[in-house]
Amino acid sequence: MTPWQKAIGQNVSSAIASFGQAICSGSDKVATQPAIFLTGSPLRHISTMSLTASIGLLTMFIVDFADLFYIAQLADSALTAAMGFAATILFFGTAFHIGLMIATSALAARHIGQGDPDQARRYLTNISVLSTMLIVPLAILLFIFAPDILELAGADGAANRAATGYIRIVAPFMPFSVAAMVCSGFLRAHGAARRAMNVTLSMGITNAILDPIFIFGFDWGMQGAAVASACAAVVSAMFAIWPIVKSYGGFYRFSLPHFRKDFNPIMTILIPAILTNIATPIGGFISYRFIADYSNDVIAGFAVVGRVVPVAFCLLFSLSGAVGPIIGQNFGALKFDRIRTTIQQANIFALVYTLIIWPILYVLSGPISDAFHLAGEGRHVFWLFAALLTPLFFFNGMLFIGNAACNNLGRPTWSTLMNWLRNTLGLVPFLWLGREFYGLDGIVIGPAFGGIIFGVIGYMVAQYLVTMRERKAALTN
Repeated sequence: MTPWQKAIGQNVSSAIASFGQAICSGSDKVATQPAIFLTGSPLRHISTMSLTASIGLLTMFIVDFADLFYIAQLADSALTAAMGFAATILFFGTAFHIGLMIATSALAARHIGQGDPDQARRYLTNISVLSTMLIVPLAILLFIFAPDILELAGADGAANRAATGYIRIVAPFMPFSVAAMVCSGFLRAHGAARRAMNVTLSMGITNAILDPIFIFGFDWGMQGAAVASACAAVVSAMFAIWPIVKSYGGFYRFSLPHFRKDFNPIMTILIPAILTNIATPIGGFISYRFIADYSNDVIAGFAVVGRVVPVAFCLLFSLSGAVGPIIGQNFGALKFDRIRTTIQQANIFALVYTLIIWPILYVLSGPISDAFHLAGEGRHVFWLFAALLTPLFFFNGMLFIGNAACNNLGRPTWSTLMNWLRNTLGLVPFLWLGREFYGLDGIVIGPAFGGIIFGVIGYMVAQYLVTMRERKAALTN
């Protein structure tokens, strides 16, 4: 047994023990925390939830950024490309994590708004059980078939081998990542933004400490980055479970009849939410197929863009998770004017943030390219992103807000449809036309047009859905 295998085994054992203890310690005690989003300024709630969420997310994204930075210092473009391929494939697992978090947050927030925290806890328990049933088989499939999946994505040779090694270390720890995300969704449903932030913050700090030690200190290279990510998943699960046990009554006692009763409501949100988020890695998979025939320098450039985007736009990525519980609680209380205000102010928030980030990235495009040893066409790819694509990310924010509205107003399938259309009809034609007429520049810029179209659609759908729900509530009452 190698040292990193031994370390992983020790972390797994301790994490399993902690997880089991946390679940068993829960009772049927009702949590008493109030529904805090029913009063006060929606913009203040949006800002607080987004900023606290983004701190945790930023830490996690910076660590991913640092992973690639450390690997880039090994001066091997094949390894940098491998990190991009591995991230694209592993995001299929992340899509499940996010879908489960959305389902937890939406169902829990609704019942908290209705004054029924017991049912919120019951959903948490049943979604946790269901998540294990879903994620373990997925982790096994990724572990076994990683080389074949990577080959389909266009990775071959050294890039395929390096990415395979990375995936096979990280995949067994996906159950811990999903536990952290599910519990984080429950905390957000309660408005416990700081506690939810601590989940991702713990993941980021753990990774930040262990990355340079494992990559350079132990000379494990990409394997070291993978081991650090695995350890971080274990730590974040512990930080997610503990506040629930301490402050919110713990997990509801598991009951098979309750599981069966809650199964349909859970799946009604979960399936569309998972399908919605799977659309993103599908889109990434398609994009990598279009660039696979280019040099490793080009693929490395796309990999750097893929790491910079979440760091630069962490506040936009946090918007959906921030806005969702606000909409969910107010929907439970039938406060539709507050829902409209929340959607409008969230979009203004997204626009202002994007316009602030644009000049910053433009100025830093050169230094970032230098830091990651980007050369030739890879450097050009990053400049196009920083100079031309950055301001258009506002439309992604519009789509994120629209997704949150659909998921928390009882129309998750609409969110699914928008995201699949965005990552198919809003992607493939623009990639193909861009490549045919403008080559590499067209592949980089073309998909932005799809983003604009579906961002506007996301906003219109959200407004329509609020109106529809308000009319239905008026007729019912």
